[in-house]
Amino acid sequence: MSGLLALLDDVVALTKVAAATLDDTAAQAAKVGAKTAGVVIDDAAVTPRYVTGLAAKRELPIVGRIAWGSLKNKLLYLLPAAMLLTVFLPAAIIPILMLGGLYLAFEGTEKVHHLLSGEGEKDMFAAAAAAGIDPQALEDQRVSGAIRTDFILSAEIMAIALANTTTPDLLTKALVLAFVGIAVTVAVYGAVAIIVKADDVGLALAQRNGAISGPVGRALVYGMPPFLKALSLVGTIAMLWVGGGILIHGLHEFGIHWPDETIRAVSEAVGAAVPFAGGVLAWIAGAFGAALVGLAAGAAVLAVIHIVGARFTTGQTPKV
Repeated sequence: MSGLLALLDDVVALTKVAAATLDDTAAQAAKVGAKTAGVVIDDAAVTPRYVTGLAAKRELPIVGRIAWGSLKNKLLYLLPAAMLLTVFLPAAIIPILMLGGLYLAFEGTEKVHHLLSGEGEKDMFAAAAAAGIDPQALEDQRVSGAIRTDFILSAEIMAIALANTTTPDLLTKALVLAFVGIAVTVAVYGAVAIIVKADDVGLALAQRNGAISGPVGRALVYGMPPFLKALSLVGTIAMLWVGGGILIHGLHEFGIHWPDETIRAVSEAVGAAVPFAGGVLAWIAGAFGAALVGLAAGAAVLAVIHIVGARFTTGQTPKV
């Protein structure tokens, strides 16, 4: 009997530890969730283009394949890598995070460049379809490309989550990263599935042409193209904001404080100038400042790539 009671005591103790760990996990996950919002928005904005132009019946299966690849990226590759870094090379986390921030800033700046120049982004998939590539091969190509893009965005999400998880306990860190990885994947690809099927739902409703279904269906059909453009714009702004914010935080960690202090001072001044909406305006000012930093950093990377690319192409130093 005493052995059974001792066993029950151990079970109760373990249950308490597990409950405390889960509570800590939930608290930490909630804390880091907002930090990854910008990358999540961009992820949701990028993915729908991988299913455009394909048969409607293949849209959801393709989204499912990409979501499964995204989940494997996060849980099988990035989560173990993050834990190894935490144990053996924690000093590398901030530099890796800054490299990811620089990449986001570059991607955002490149999109701004395309928007301002009117070039538009190249659609390699439309070109492949026009060239008569086998539909299954084209689908596999799109899925592979989407999973590669997702790997970079997922790495940034996991790095942000790791950097903002303050608990020293490795198990809790791992649980937080796993929870964030699963939650982000479900949220992003659930939203993408809704987005890519919205026009089909709208068409079906419009064809029924009921008193309510007709107008709603037509609104969905005609509203999705501008919505996707707006989502892409929001994703671009989010990349610049998050990328710039990561760079500012990283510089602050390495003793370069003036970017963070300058943006903070401007934000506080804006908030103080308009007391009735000070908090919102201060946040907007801070986000705008971070986005400007991201735009400047991305422009520098874009200029370097242009110069280096021109040298390899012509063998001469380009005129600036």
